[in-house]
Amino acid sequence: MKFTLNYDKGFTPIITVLRAFKQDALNSEHKTLKICVERNNGYNYVYELPIFATGNAEDNERNYRIAERLIKSILWVAGGYKIYICGDEYVYNRIKEDYSKSGARAFDYDFMAGVYEKPFEVIYCTEQTFPQSKSCSLAIGGHLEGCRIGFDAGGSDRKVSAVIDGEVVYSEEVVWHPKTNSDYRYHYNGILTAMKTAASKMPRVDAIGVSSAGVYIDNKAMVASLFVKVPKEDFEKHVKTIYIDVAKEIGAPIEVANDGDVTALAGAIDIGDNGILGIAMGTSEAGGYINLEGNLNGWLSELAFVPVDFSKDAMQDEWSGDIGCGVKYFSQDGVIKLAEYAGFKFEEGLSPAEKLKVIQKLMAENNQMAKGIFEDIGTYLGYSIAYYSEFYNVKHLLLLGRVTSGKGGDIIMARANEVLKAEFPEYANISIEMPDENNRRVGQSIAAASLTDIKQ
Repeated sequence: MKFTLNYDKGFTPIITVLRAFKQDALNSEHKTLKICVERNNGYNYVYELPIFATGNAEDNERNYRIAERLIKSILWVAGGYKIYICGDEYVYNRIKEDYSKSGARAFDYDFMAGVYEKPFEVIYCTEQTFPQSKSCSLAIGGHLEGCRIGFDAGGSDRKVSAVIDGEVVYSEEVVWHPKTNSDYRYHYNGILTAMKTAASKMPRVDAIGVSSAGVYIDNKAMVASLFVKVPKEDFEKHVKTIYIDVAKEIGAPIEVANDGDVTALAGAIDIGDNGILGIAMGTSEAGGYINLEGNLNGWLSELAFVPVDFSKDAMQDEWSGDIGCGVKYFSQDGVIKLAEYAGFKFEEGLSPAEKLKVIQKLMAENNQMAKGIFEDIGTYLGYSIAYYSEFYNVKHLLLLGRVTSGKGGDIIMARANEVLKAEFPEYANISIEMPDENNRRVGQSIAAASLTDIKQ
């Protein structure tokens, strides 16, 4: 590792551990571990890894630790409810134990079962029964003809635009508080009001496109933090199909996509190229990806839960209970963590967002401690881009979110570029970019409005 962090001295990039493991395995008695993670409609993600074949306890443990981190990563990159393992029964038994109601990965087990509405399974198979790779490439957006509504559901405001033949003729932002409201009617009425307002600015509505945080399958909300306070029974009855129901009332076809994917789509439209991975560093870490064909892979891209740090002493995420995951590295929590590692004392009673503002104010004043914090985040990012590139084919990395605001964002980009050039020359051509605020807001509206293909 050529870069030493200023404050997180224990950071151990997964990519460096993975590369060293592969080399060590290949230089020893080895075999191939095959991993397949299956999601809806039989689509899957397949990964092959050389592992030690010695059978001794130390090598078995090394095999398991790296396989466990890879499987966790694939689950949150691609999504899935069924893990197939071929080539090593020790790894299989440990993973099966982890992914159970009482196992170490119980959170992931429950989450994925809920998303795909299927029981979570871990299956051992032979070479003959190991699944064939089945991927998909889903066309997204780019449909600008006609009169369209673009809706962007945020945690603090909702944005809606009326778009006619690719031109925004009306746009508004309205403050709302979805994360603290338990009444599904609050959400439904807020969304419907926004849609009707946009509709009133056009002669008709041909299509509706929605950008919304969460996991959406077939336009249904499977998991969404916006509706976190809504009781489970009401969520199942009224929230899961909330966007579909609003579209029926408006009388237009609808397409709903994760906001990370829509952000990446907006970037593709703005840049005029594909192969875009979008990362938003805010309250958490959000992700979205447009593949080289300009389509979606049908993946979750929930990067907050993808591990990036292999250290056994890495910080724990309170929600999932796991350690070393992106949420504690690429978010306001990451900034706060590094400030505390540096010995900085925040005033009592500040919210995480307020703590971030304190560090950003110091950065604006060229404070050296603050500079070191954003350098460390840039170092995290450089190594993590190389790890993300195990799964994504990235030409452009689009950085967004409040953590990247101001001078700190420039430092993050510069350091990440340094890491890529020095450590991973094969990825040095990845372009790291940040859209300006106007492009982000207007671009997101147009991208959301363009989701639905009215010719079908």
